[in-house]
Order: sequence, then C-alpha cells, then structure tokens
Amino acid sequence: QVQLVESGGGLVQPGGSLRLSCAASGFGFRSVTMDWVRQTPTKGIEWIASINSRGGDVRYADSVVGRFTISRDNEKNILYLQMNDVKPDDAAVYFCQKGWGIGAVRGQGTLVTVSS
Repeated sequence: QVQLVESGGGLVQPGGSLRLSCAASGFGFRSVTMDWVRQTPTKGIEWIASINSRGGDVRYADSVVGRFTISRDNEKNILYLQMNDVKPDDAAVYFCQKGWGIGAVRGQGTLVTVSS
C-alpha cells in the first residue's frame, strides 16, 4: 500500500527557513518522479516542485524558484523540500505527491504558517 507521510511544517517568520520531509513506503520510491504541491483555501492546489527518480532533473514553480530546493534520499525513501526566505504567500498545507490524475497519491499534508 502506497503511503506518504509529510512532516516538518510549523510556524516560521517571514524570511525564515523550514525543511519539510516526506517518508515514502509501499512502492518503488527510487524509480518514480515525485512532486511537492501546496493547498490554500483561496488558491486551491498549486504545484511547486518536482524531482525525477535519480534527482538529476528538478523543476520549480516561478513562485518558489531560487528560494525552495527539492531533493530526495533514495536510500532512506525520503523526499525533502528546503524552504528559504519564506514569504507570507507560502503559508499553506504542503503535500508530497506521487503521480498525477486519477492515480495520484498524497499524504496527509503538513501545515506551514508564516507570521512574525
């Protein structure tokens, strides 16, 4: 059974940093592209980053490029999102995601709150 468990969210000040983790199990993690998406009541689901199976190809949404870094540890089956220079608009529930469309799987999410 595919399982994704996000962690690392919390309260961060504008300009601060946070690292999110996603522990994956129940599938061949090292063989698939993984994504981070986030959700807010006003914007809905927003894709923010993806990383291919070996980690050599990473992509970012314009809203986070230069501030966020996606990475993965295929030995530990963990996906990461390093968030730097966090802005108020980054406040959201963050999900790691395997696949897209009908077959997509997300974890329960981790909440990031941005406040001074």
